Amino acid sequence: MTRSDLFIGNCYAVSPERATSRFTRVRSVTLKGKPRFADFNLMPPNWGAHFAPWVSATAKAYPWLEKIHLKRMSVTDDDLALLAESFSGFKELVLVCCDGFGTSGLAAVASKCRQLKVLDLIESEVSDDEVDWIMCFPDTETCLESLIFDCVECLVDFDALERLVVRSPSLKKLRLNRFVSIGQLYRLMVRAPQLTHLGTGSFSPSEDVAQGELELDYVSAFAACKSLVCLSGFREIVPDCLPAIYPVCANLTSLNFSYANISAEQLKPIISNCHKLQTFWVLDSICDEGLQAVATTCKELRELRVFPFDPREDIEGPVSEVGLQAISEGCRKLQSILYFCQRMTNAAVIAMSKNCPDLVVFRLCIMGRQRPDHVTGEPMDEGFGAIVMNCKKLTRLAVSGLLTDTAFAYIGKYGKIVRTLSVAFAGDSDMGLKYVLEGCPRLQKLEIRDSPFGDTALLSGLHHYYNMRFLWMSACRLSHQGCQQIAQALPHLVVEVIKHEDTVHTDDYADTLYMYRSLAGRRHDVPKFVSIL
Repeated sequence: MTRSDLFIGNCYAVSPERATSRFTRVRSVTLKGKPRFADFNLMPPNWGAHFAPWVSATAKAYPWLEKIHLKRMSVTDDDLALLAESFSGFKELVLVCCDGFGTSGLAAVASKCRQLKVLDLIESEVSDDEVDWIMCFPDTETCLESLIFDCVECLVDFDALERLVVRSPSLKKLRLNRFVSIGQLYRLMVRAPQLTHLGTGSFSPSEDVAQGELELDYVSAFAACKSLVCLSGFREIVPDCLPAIYPVCANLTSLNFSYANISAEQLKPIISNCHKLQTFWVLDSICDEGLQAVATTCKELRELRVFPFDPREDIEGPVSEVGLQAISEGCRKLQSILYFCQRMTNAAVIAMSKNCPDLVVFRLCIMGRQRPDHVTGEPMDEGFGAIVMNCKKLTRLAVSGLLTDTAFAYIGKYGKIVRTLSVAFAGDSDMGLKYVLEGCPRLQKLEIRDSPFGDTALLSGLHHYYNMRFLWMSACRLSHQGCQQIAQALPHLVVEVIKHEDTVHTDDYADTLYMYRSLAGRRHDVPKFVSIL
C-alpha cells in the first residue's frame, strides 16, 4: 500500500493486471523488456516486449501516474497517445533502446502532457512521420527540466526548438540530434546558460553558413554556461571546433566522446583540464596514448568506457593492455570499466585488480574468438581470476578471450556477489558453466554466446534458476531435449527456444535458449519463431 515506485526487470515476469491490483498507489513505473543481447542483433525483430498491455492496465489503475521509464520495449504511437490522454499529471517519460514509435507519438505526448518535466529518448529508434513534434509543445511556459533526443534521426524545426528552450526556464538537460549545427547550438546556449547537461548535436558547421558560424564566439558561449558539468554528443565533429569547450573542462564531471573520432593529440588539451571528471566515454581512436593522458589527469574517474571505432576483427585495434594498465595506475578510484580491444595480457588485468579494488563492474571485450594473452600466448584465466579474487565489490562481469574451465572455477569460487555475468566465445567444457552455476549464489542475469556449453552444464543449474531473472544462451551446444528437461523440472519457469532463419541446424539443435521466471506463465504474444516448452 505504501509503494510509489514499481520496478519490473522483465515485462513477462508478471501480468499487468496482477501488478496493478497488488500495488494500488504507484506513481512511477519502470519496465524492462528484451534481454541485453538484443542490442547485438542476437534476437530476431518482433520478438515481443510490447508496452500496449501495460499502458492499458496502468491507464485504468493509476490515473495519477507521473513517471514511466521503459528499456528495450516495443512502443507504438497508439501507446504514446493513450499515455498522453490517460495521465493528467504526467511528468516524466524515458525511453531507452525502445522501438516501434515515431514522431506522431511524440507529438501526442508533447501536446497533451502539460506538466511534462522529462522527455528522454536514449538510443531508441524513432520513425519520421513527417510530424514536427517539437512544435507541439504548448506555447506557454513549460515545466521541462530534461529534453534528450540525440537518437532521433530526423529534422526538427529549429525556430520552434529555440522558442521551446526560451520558455523553459527550468531546463537543465538538453541533448540535441545531429541535425542541429554548431551555429544553432550557439544560439541555444546563449538562450539557456543555466544548462548543467548538454548534448552538442553534430558539433560541425552546416555547409551553407559554415563561414559565418565559425566566426561566432563559441568560447564565450561555453564560458557563460558556468553550471555545465556534463558534455556529450559531438556527432559529425570538426576537430577545429574542439577548443570551444576548453572553458568548461575544469567543471566537467562527465564527458561523452563515444561518437567523436578524435586522436590523442586532439584529446590531450581537453583532458588535461578535466580534473573533476568521474565518467568518461570515448572511442579507441584516442589510442593508448590518449588513455595515458586520461590516467595522468583524471584522478577522480569512477567510470570509463572505451568503444571500438572500427569493430572488424581483422584490423588491429589502437588500444591494448598498455592503455588499460595506465588507467589502473592513474585512476585508482575506478568503479566501472567497459573496454573493447584486440590485444590484452594477464599482467595488465591483474594490475587493474590490485590497483582498482573498488571495481563493481568489469567488462573486458577482447574482440575476436578466443584470443590469448598476446605476449605469453597463455589463456586469460589468471587475469579474470584476479579480478574476482581481488575486487570484493564486483557485481557485474563480462569475460572474453581464450578461457579454460580454470577461469570459470575462479568465478565460481570467488564471485560470490556477482549478479550479472556475460560470456562470449569462451570456455572449454560443461564444467566451466557448472562451476559458475554451483558457485555464484547471487547470480541474477547470465548471458552466454558462442561457447561450448551443452545440456550437462544447463542441467547443473536446476537448483538456481528460480532465483534468477533470466538465462540467455545462443550458439552453444544445447539440444531441444535438454531444454525440455528444464521445462519439465521447473514448471514455473518460462523456457523459450528461438529459431533464427540465418542459421543451419538440425531439428534437435536449440539456436537460442531464453528462460526466465514468471508469475504469469506462458505469454500470449508468442511469434512463430519462438517455441515455449
